[in-house]
Amino acid sequence: MKADLYAAGNATRLDGPLLFLERSLDVGLNEAVEVSGADGRPRLGRVAALDDDFMTIEVLETTQGLALNETRVRFRGAPLHFSLGPDLLGRVYDGVGRVIDGGPPIAAEQHLRIEGLALNPARRASPADFIETGISSIDIMDSLVRGQKLPIFSGGGLPHDSIAIQIARQARLRGNTDERFSIVFAGIGIPHDTAEQFRTAMERSGVLGHTALFLNLASDSSVQRLLTPRFALTAAEYLAYELGHHVLVILTDLTNYCEALREVSASHGEIPSRKGYPGYMYSDLATLYERAGIVEGRSGSLTQIPILSMPSDDISHPIPDLTGYITEGQIVLDRNLHRRGLYPPVKVLPSLSRLMKAVSYTH
Repeated sequence: MKADLYAAGNATRLDGPLLFLERSLDVGLNEAVEVSGADGRPRLGRVAALDDDFMTIEVLETTQGLALNETRVRFRGAPLHFSLGPDLLGRVYDGVGRVIDGGPPIAAEQHLRIEGLALNPARRASPADFIETGISSIDIMDSLVRGQKLPIFSGGGLPHDSIAIQIARQARLRGNTDERFSIVFAGIGIPHDTAEQFRTAMERSGVLGHTALFLNLASDSSVQRLLTPRFALTAAEYLAYELGHHVLVILTDLTNYCEALREVSASHGEIPSRKGYPGYMYSDLATLYERAGIVEGRSGSLTQIPILSMPSDDISHPIPDLTGYITEGQIVLDRNLHRRGLYPPVKVLPSLSRLMKAVSYTH
């Protein structure tokens, strides 16, 4: 790892979470930085764009109080990493992996890049079992298979938060087993009251003991929203592939993630695609979803339940549309069922799990 570099006096513009600098140093794309102003408080960030003359820094915290002539940037010489250790469960983190429950920092044993590593398709193991969610409409008709990515398509006002909490409280491995099971739960761009609801539900039910809870608030930087699922998935990969746990990752709400992606893309001046979202949103979502799986030779597994709220209940909207191409099925919530007081309001016909047959054939 190369030594830290510093830049001062070359900031040219500040646009929301983006800081533009004249390029005076040899730095790399996605390199981690610390941005500080007259108050001396470091703000985490990363290099988002480079050319011969300028560089763009994404600041992951508030830029309030930063003055261009007093801004100083420290380049860390490496991409963003997450420091992890066996005691990461039972803790509450913010959107960029910092402990916010009042306890001590995590005793780190490994420092892993938050982008993760793509699974080699040749090393992916076939599905062999499923995870019980405690929700009969899912367990019986659309089973959640270990290593699968099975999204929930919801809508504004539908009880996807309650379903997420219920799954986190009730999920378990099938049958009597000594295998270790843990949960990584990430709230993305959520209001304060929803974050408190998640935290309280986990603590009161005792689930927090085997859960790592990440909370990114709606008031946090939109750039930070893009990193929250990556920090959560890095923690899950460590638990699954280093410690041998079977890990269930619940991500809610991926629509907030995509809205932040659109906002940051527009700030970069990129040409928009469908409904203003960037043309690379498909590949960007794939970098999250494809981190689920089972690796041959490793005892653990990583299973995902991403939750997204469909704008105007439109299942053809780019967010659910692209998600459906990447994932192995979907659970669809229905507004009419919800109005009739049915819970959970799972619409049976469009809901499916493409790996359920694969599991039944193996037993």
